[in-house]
Amino acid sequence: MSIWKYAKHWEGPPLAHAVTMGEGGTPLVRSTRIGPALGLENLWFKLEGTNPTGSYKDRFAAAAVSHLRRQGRGLCLGTSSGNTGAALAAYCARAGLRCILAIVEGAPEGKLRQMRAYGADLLRIRGFGSSSAVSVCVMEGLQDLARELEAGFEISAYRFSPLGMAGVETIGIELSEFFSGESFAVFSPAGGGGLTLAVARGIESFGGRARVHCVQPIGNDTMATALREGGPTVAVESKTAISGLQVGGVLDGDAVVEICRRMGGSGYVVADEAVWEWQARLVREEGVFCEPAGAVALAGVAQALALGELDARRQIVCLVTGTAFKDERSLNRLTGEGETRMTDDFTEFKREVRKLCLA
Repeated sequence: MSIWKYAKHWEGPPLAHAVTMGEGGTPLVRSTRIGPALGLENLWFKLEGTNPTGSYKDRFAAAAVSHLRRQGRGLCLGTSSGNTGAALAAYCARAGLRCILAIVEGAPEGKLRQMRAYGADLLRIRGFGSSSAVSVCVMEGLQDLARELEAGFEISAYRFSPLGMAGVETIGIELSEFFSGESFAVFSPAGGGGLTLAVARGIESFGGRARVHCVQPIGNDTMATALREGGPTVAVESKTAISGLQVGGVLDGDAVVEICRRMGGSGYVVADEAVWEWQARLVREEGVFCEPAGAVALAGVAQALALGELDARRQIVCLVTGTAFKDERSLNRLTGEGETRMTDDFTEFKREVRKLCLA
């Protein structure tokens, strides 16, 4: 029960109320090929896709649903573009709570199937996730509906669900414990900013020494440029195709800018095309099978290097937020849609292998 090891840091409920499947304690693995190719001596990947439902959102759901169980709730309302919904649906199933989710319009079908498999009820809302006005309306409306139904209300943002987001702070705690007083840098992908804020708060609570950098797709730049240039955070009409980061609203953005600036971090904005390229390299050069959002941090590292803003000797961590299994569009981009070839017998197989080796 890895996140419960640090329960005193995030004010977790008593273990008697814990809803857990062993979330947290995810691997931190050193880059073997990409780091050296970039001239980086100490590039690391925090593999959050190894959590029970395949993303860091299991830390959020474990904390959130445990608090709901303690409060005696029987229903959880929430929103999702994919990973949050899968995590909430799974942990609600384990706790015996009903789960009803408002779904972002562009959410991948693979992620929706996972939510339905856990028994969640899903309703997709047109414009949710792309239009900031629609997104604000949905979130505020859900909050009112939760009060009416005496339900739990869980959105992975401190603005709405601080008790659940506290569970995500364990990422920062785990990193601080691993580096044991040594200075390090964290590159975090951001949609609404909750992950970045949680990791930074976790590092501070544990007394870690780190700079936390915020990386966003160009089509959802609500806070990264504000952090970098000193301007205000802004709501946008989200145009990124990176699933999970299609938020558009500021949400935790102001708090992200404040804490990252205090910790010496900066903001980076990256193109979707660059994210897809780094996703492919992570798979083929490191064996890290991640969703596009999981490659955003690495795209930010590459940009920081190009700008001359990284010390090649520094310990650098990329948050790899989730597995690629859930996003079929992303998988098709990586692999194509062709079928695996069939050979008639082993003789033909040997002939084909020799051709491949000579190619």
